[in-house]
Amino acid sequence: MAKRKIIWSNRAKTKRYEILEFYIDRNKSNTYSIKLNRRINKELRLLIKYPNLGIKTDIIGVRGLIIENFILFYELDNNIIVVHYIWDSRQNPEGLKVR
Repeated sequence: MAKRKIIWSNRAKTKRYEILEFYIDRNKSNTYSIKLNRRINKELRLLIKYPNLGIKTDIIGVRGLIIENFILFYELDNNIIVVHYIWDSRQNPEGLKVR
């Protein structure tokens, strides 16, 4: 079996950057952002091994991986895991668009 690969959508990349920058600005330190980024990368390594690790969503084919207060929405397409969005679950879900 070929090794799985993670692909981030542009929206997901932008949101990840915004989240990390938010905590740098809020905490006046990059310590938490580094810790969070490492945690995300650790969970993605697990996702490569176990692609069905996340919970099913109402959107066909899309799963959600819970990482602290965030949900990483992804979809498995053959050996590619597409990360559609990362969302802070403490926000109002009315404006949430996964794809």
